[in-house]
Amino acid sequence: MDEKSVTRRDMLRRVGASLGASAGALALASPLNALAPKTQHPDSSPTAQTPKTETETAKKYPHPPGVFINRPLTQISKVAEALLDDMEGRGVAYFFEQSHATTGLVRDHARSVGTTTNRQGSIAATGFGLSALCIAAERRYLPPILCEERVERTLAFLLEECPHVHGFLYHWVDIGSGQRMFNSEVSSIDTALLLSGVLHCKQYFAGNARIVALANTFYGRIDWQWMLNGGTTLSMGWTPEDGFIHYRWDTYAELMNMYLLAIASPTHPIPAATWNAIDRPIIEFGGIEYISGVEPLFVHQYAHAWCDYRGLLDLHAHYFLNSIAATRAHQLFCLTLGREFPWMNQNLWGITACQSRRGYSVWGGPPEFGSVDGTIAPCATAGSLPFMPAECAHVLLSIRQHYGERAWTRYGFIDSFQPEANWFAPDLLGIDLGVSILMAENLRSGHVWKYFMRNLEIPQAMQAVGFHLDADPAGNLCAES
Repeated sequence: MDEKSVTRRDMLRRVGASLGASAGALALASPLNALAPKTQHPDSSPTAQTPKTETETAKKYPHPPGVFINRPLTQISKVAEALLDDMEGRGVAYFFEQSHATTGLVRDHARSVGTTTNRQGSIAATGFGLSALCIAAERRYLPPILCEERVERTLAFLLEECPHVHGFLYHWVDIGSGQRMFNSEVSSIDTALLLSGVLHCKQYFAGNARIVALANTFYGRIDWQWMLNGGTTLSMGWTPEDGFIHYRWDTYAELMNMYLLAIASPTHPIPAATWNAIDRPIIEFGGIEYISGVEPLFVHQYAHAWCDYRGLLDLHAHYFLNSIAATRAHQLFCLTLGREFPWMNQNLWGITACQSRRGYSVWGGPPEFGSVDGTIAPCATAGSLPFMPAECAHVLLSIRQHYGERAWTRYGFIDSFQPEANWFAPDLLGIDLGVSILMAENLRSGHVWKYFMRNLEIPQAMQAVGFHLDADPAGNLCAES
């Protein structure tokens, strides 16, 4: 197995274990105009393999990874549409009610029933929460003026009072003061997720000059060159006690937006060559090949929550099709697990990093990794809604129909559940709700994509790293609204 995949997986397990101990959590307009001027069960089939390199795959196929025949159904029913609307409305309530009224910092996790008193904030969840407020204003889930005021107050606190190091924020912070919690790291990826929400707000509330100015200053303050730490790829973070973390963002994961933001930085840009310095290993499962490595499903979702990759490809892949392929392969993988966990079928599938009976668990497949125990994570299918709309929406409908209020709460779907054990997670996680809301809205209207892509830095960075229109009509189908 590729050494970097091993270190990346070990890092996730280490972080997941620490989170379990603290009861925390880890972390349709087209873009084309903007670009113009456990081990696999031995008896399971299909079989999964150790990731291969791009070069090895290129010798076998004339097309980039992610291209496959079995296209997803793109339409959803009116019943599914109503479910997603309700899910979004409940979800944005989490980000308004479980954030601090003065600072805007969002709780990492909260109880699905009753009052939550913990003060653990997540800067990544805050990024999702900022975008959720834009959706809430657009859909009138909340009064727009209330959303705008909360956004402005949050950006002001992030810029003027929240502790930072070279513009990067600590992973976990106290929601009332912004002070570092749990000796967490200054996090590059979590800061990037936060920045993505900030830039979404900048464009959605473009008529508010203070929001625009705060967003621009926040972006310009981040010193991406410092986070390179003399290397060709970004460090995963830094701590006052030990300096830079040993691990780097050097293998394909939830990192694409971060690199585009860093390359396009108005003040501290990193070289465009860093984009191609990232390893992109290839997974093969059930005849589907796609860039992934051994990672949870969420790595194929986070980058697409804000940036619109439809109809575009670079030297390596058509990333939207790649995430469709990853989701399809994951569905097939879950169906093979049905031999061990009979409740897993076409109506109920989806595994990603989530809560479990043992604490926070980082698991998934293909190939299977982590001690998979049949726990279902609704955010696994909710986060892939734009990739396989009909199939993912069907799973969400099935969960609500069969499990009712045990799985469907005041804030939407619970984080996870294990049917055989009759176990339902008591907490909801901000990042899992966040990706569910944003991807549901992108499927329904493309709202997040539309506004985020108005930040000219993004298409400029995409041009710089070699994105271009997909000449294959099949690939451009994904760009249609």
